[in-house]
Amino acid sequence: MITLQIEHQVRDFTMWKKAFDSDPLDRSASGVRSFRISRPLDQEDYVMLEMDFDTQEAAVDFLGRLQNDTWKTGVTAPSLVGEPSTRIIETVSIQNVTAP
Repeated sequence: MITLQIEHQVRDFTMWKKAFDSDPLDRSASGVRSFRISRPLDQEDYVMLEMDFDTQEAAVDFLGRLQNDTWKTGVTAPSLVGEPSTRIIETVSIQNVTAP
């Protein structure tokens, strides 16, 4: 599995979430299989997003569209503070841990 990780500060989480939920890049049609939104417990104005893809190419393409079509001119731009930090990673192992 390939994951696009994005972290950034936002002006207002509710405003950011509304823009995210509007799905301007059509996540499903763009190859996003699942996503997770997280925040540090002590920092409500910071967002960590992980989006899973089947291929590296789909993740790279989606990131390019975010950078060129959404963050610079799109609906989420007013809610962002500064430049998002991004990376594309590959999951090499997942294991569930159960109590004895």
